[in-house]
Amino acid sequence: MDYAVSGSIFTVLVFVCFIGVVLWAYSKKSKKRFDEAQNLIFADEPQTNKQESKLDE
Repeated sequence: MDYAVSGSIFTVLVFVCFIGVVLWAYSKKSKKRFDEAQNLIFADEPQTNKQESKLDE
């Protein structure tokens, strides 16, 4: 097997993996997990109450 054939096989394998990742990322099953993950950044913000803000004034 020469370099051209092995390079072509590698290219096809990488392309198939890329298509698999794209299908996984845009599947309906993954949407819920991705929606939860995008809001994790806000999970550690302190909660403020209206009563607390009135006491500070």
